[in-house]
Amino acid sequence: MIKQLSDIVAEAKMGEHCLTVVESLKLVGQCEKPLLIDVREPAEHSLDSVEGFINIPRGVLEMKMPELCDDPDRCILLHCGTGGRAALSAKSLRNMGYKNVHLISASFEDIKNHFHGS
Repeated sequence: MIKQLSDIVAEAKMGEHCLTVVESLKLVGQCEKPLLIDVREPAEHSLDSVEGFINIPRGVLEMKMPELCDDPDRCILLHCGTGGRAALSAKSLRNMGYKNVHLISASFEDIKNHFHGS
């Protein structure tokens, strides 16, 4: 049986540290140099983005992260449009050895309305 994307995303979310927007903002305030990543595609990011987040599309995340962050304990927060790509990205980063990875489990609009260059 072939798994549906919704099942794969649900499995990924179960193993990840999912935060609300409020919890995310609190964590950002407690972290030293948090790395905020938008894993949407560049075209999506260029149309609308959240201040303070850098764009690294999910498709190249594993290639870009080692040059961007060599600290496995650095606080990393991920977001996308609906949480699916961020969940898959979080799982991938953990597989790479990053230990302090968090998924912002909220809509893009909710994240954008709360994050103001945190």
